Amino acid sequence: MSYPKGILLRQSFSEKLLAWWDHHGRKDLPWQQNKTSYRVWVSEIMLQQTQVTTVIPYFERFMATFPSVQDLANAQEDKVLHLWTGLGYYSRARNLHKAARLVAEKFEGNFPTDLDTMQELPGVGRSTAGAVLSISQDQQTAIMDGNVKRVLSRYLAIKDWPGTPSVTKQLWSVAERYTPKTRNADYTQAIMDLGATVCKRSKPICSICPFQTDCKANLEGLTQIIPASKPKKDKPSKQTWMLMIQLADGRTELQKRPATGIWASLYSFPEFDSEESLRDFVATRYGDQTLQVWQSFRHTFSHYHLDITPVLLRLDHETISEANAIWYNPTLADEEVGLAAPVKKLISKLKF
Repeated sequence: MSYPKGILLRQSFSEKLLAWWDHHGRKDLPWQQNKTSYRVWVSEIMLQQTQVTTVIPYFERFMATFPSVQDLANAQEDKVLHLWTGLGYYSRARNLHKAARLVAEKFEGNFPTDLDTMQELPGVGRSTAGAVLSISQDQQTAIMDGNVKRVLSRYLAIKDWPGTPSVTKQLWSVAERYTPKTRNADYTQAIMDLGATVCKRSKPICSICPFQTDCKANLEGLTQIIPASKPKKDKPSKQTWMLMIQLADGRTELQKRPATGIWASLYSFPEFDSEESLRDFVATRYGDQTLQVWQSFRHTFSHYHLDITPVLLRLDHETISEANAIWYNPTLADEEVGLAAPVKKLISKLKF
């Protein structure tokens, strides 16, 4: 591959970046302390599509509860999902749990030390594997998270969306070219940090960037349009009615969802595809009851919108429940179950 005139060689690029990191990089984040493969791996999974400030308290609670990969492997899935509630993209938590069990059983509690084997863990792709090996083991492995894509796309003035196969291939080639042979752990953290704090998605602070005189997007005034956004597609909308059954003592009925699909293995309110079917269910099971229909609201997934209409049914006494259901009381400390974000939101609005 040929590179535009003026693009720095690997040594010069990494030296400039590391010099910036030494003076300005963040070094006090929780996962930057005691950098074991386990701690780095958990942080990298949590940080996927999630802001640092959001992740910090989750990471700290997670480490306090599961200080080792063996502790995580031995945990019940409900407890893992409970600690993940609010972070979203719950498949990350399920894969984290599966991977911990694989590390404990197949690798005797020791994380793989090569890129290919690391990628055999559920939920671990090329970039995450590279980050874990780089940061915790100082291996010369490249990464390609959203921050790195943005830094390199602007640096090279690549105008196409980074998600296209040809651009992805080009960026990986550049990332591997610039990854240094020494201080690899610092370099990996530095390039992510630069993207997060300086080369930001909007309003990048080019005046303090170590590459301000080398970055083609900055020199050509293209930072606001690079990298290009993912082509937008109209998201379809779906509707659901959630039945919030609440007892006189405040407990509500929650049902565990199937192990696959949206909100897999999380607890949610019973759902119906129409208000009519919900009312028919209530009439058949509980007889004539007063229902409170709440204001509908929208929850957006990556591929569709879900319009949720909550319906409250208050009962005086406990009734026979479904096999996959529990009576949930959020005021009890031992109620450790994973909740879908809209369900957590609705529970917070119920009176206990």
